[in-house]
Amino acid sequence: MRTVIAGGHGQIALHLERLLADRGHAPVGLIRNPAQADDLRAAGAEPVVRDLESATVEEVAAVLAGADAAVFAAGAGPGSGSDRKDTVDRAAAVLFADAAEAAGVRRFVVVSSMGADREPAPGTDPVFAAYLRAKGAADADISARKGLDWTVLRPGALTDRPATGQVLLAPSTGRGSVPRADVAAVIAALLDAPETAGLTLELIAGNALVEQAVRQLVR
Repeated sequence: MRTVIAGGHGQIALHLERLLADRGHAPVGLIRNPAQADDLRAAGAEPVVRDLESATVEEVAAVLAGADAAVFAAGAGPGSGSDRKDTVDRAAAVLFADAAEAAGVRRFVVVSSMGADREPAPGTDPVFAAYLRAKGAADADISARKGLDWTVLRPGALTDRPATGQVLLAPSTGRGSVPRADVAAVIAALLDAPETAGLTLELIAGNALVEQAVRQLVR
């Protein structure tokens, strides 16, 4: 399976690239900075330089051509302002979805955020509020498309703890945290479960093995 991952140098993406490569798949990571290419190669992924804030749909579709799946795992990252939350977390996700449709890649997984489905509470940090609104707008755009077999994944608070392999994955989970490595494992399992297309799912640490958690969704 050839999977193109936007945000290919992010922590979740690097975990995912290692998982996919270890399973004999062919991950491709989109990066902005050519200096990151060796990190992707070390993870078993093919690096491709494409800046989703400036690339055209056609340029990104050229990378996606022939792929089996696409994963949007990009984000403006800490330290960025409200404007970049919109240009990366919303606009880049929409462009990546446009490119997937143009390339005929139907399977599409979005890494969103818990809380993206509602207006941020009063008093929320303005930049974080902009992030949640951007994620929510991207989710709404992608989930309305008929040309994609999309799954939206909304993790809780992300941690750098080692993978546990145990999660709670459901349309609604309540608040909680989850290791980035477990998020990557869930994405890999979702890619292997096309029956999860059309679902928006929350994810936190839990007691179910990843594969079991995904199977429970499609019974």
